[in-house]
Amino acid sequence: MGVTDVSGDMAGEMEVDAFRRLFPLRFYERHLSESIRPDARPLGKSRDTTVALGAVASADGSALAKIGHTTMLAAIKMEVMTPTSDSPDEGCIAIDFHMPAICSPLVRPGRPAEEAPVISKQLTDVILSFDGCWLFSSGMVNMKELCLIPGKAAWMAYLDIYCLDADGALFDAALLSAVAAFSHLHIPAVSLNDEGRVVSVSEEQVEGNSIKEPLNKGKRKLTLSSTPFALTCILHKKYILADPTAEEESIMETLVTVVLDVTGRLVSFYKPGGAFLAYTSAVQDCIALTRQRVKELQKILIDAIADMELD
Repeated sequence: MGVTDVSGDMAGEMEVDAFRRLFPLRFYERHLSESIRPDARPLGKSRDTTVALGAVASADGSALAKIGHTTMLAAIKMEVMTPTSDSPDEGCIAIDFHMPAICSPLVRPGRPAEEAPVISKQLTDVILSFDGCWLFSSGMVNMKELCLIPGKAAWMAYLDIYCLDADGALFDAALLSAVAAFSHLHIPAVSLNDEGRVVSVSEEQVEGNSIKEPLNKGKRKLTLSSTPFALTCILHKKYILADPTAEEESIMETLVTVVLDVTGRLVSFYKPGGAFLAYTSAVQDCIALTRQRVKELQKILIDAIADMELD
């Protein structure tokens, strides 16, 4: 009797798996009609999310962010540059998003992923303005904090984000990792040498007053005046699915991504194709889900910072 039951269960699972592969949309719609998803999540619930700061020891700021299986590694390296004549008292931030072949079977070795430049531009639009060195409305970083000597020296922050596992909602996880990396960032201590050049110094040198002109006393953190978070939703018929997996994104085309700061202010609304949104209530529902998600992500980030300080 036991063997028969096991064989029946296996046959049933094979039939479900075959139906899911052959008719993926119908498979999902059967679940949606019961307000549930195949992974047992309610339609408006995001996947479990974790953030770990200081994931890259050689970087000045870094973080590992996971939303479900989607995994992003963000690292920031600081270099001294000559500021532009248009912004002599400001630094700059350069953002690159990478999708190596290990992140998805759809990404081929030697070929850049189509999503990578799109997500890079989205990140730049949210964190920076189109001018490159001016802040966008999110006001995440005060660029004047990156200035060392007006007109002569400022910091260039190179932010690189690597997708290690691409299982949906890539922009949401990428932005979360970027925000976490900036929260962890410690600007290196530098000083002027005898030739008037900016050079790095150790914290022991600064504390011992063994250097002539320290430009900043020890490593310091940036002030993040506003912190943006994102939530991607799928709109399918009358249903709204928050934080979709890669499978869900491949089956249902209409995606919207809402970016809010921690005060609830709208920073960005992004819709890459799909069906036209004929009703505004769907947009309002997506924004409401994003407000709830922002509170969750803010707490996750605060807890990660607290854990880092305890260590």
